Amino acid sequence: MTLDQFTRGDERIVRRYEYEDGSVLAVDFGTASTDADVDVVDGTVIVVDDDDQYELELPDGAVDANTFIRNGVLTVELEDDQ
Repeated sequence: MTLDQFTRGDERIVRRYEYEDGSVLAVDFGTASTDADVDVVDGTVIVVDDDDQYELELPDGAVDANTFIRNGVLTVELEDDQ
């Protein structure tokens, strides 16, 4: 799903920050999600939180994605295709 689909109808806070060489996506899952796991498979960020699974497609042109969750906030660091 796209970022718009991912946030539609939910109360998640999502921010996207643009930089010269890439961008950062930050998604707040809340403090109840401190044990969530995240992985990137074939251009899709997959978050598993207890019995729930969320998938978020990376934007076109993103070549490398570094992901981590800290205190319930998913951070996806993207490098643009140069």
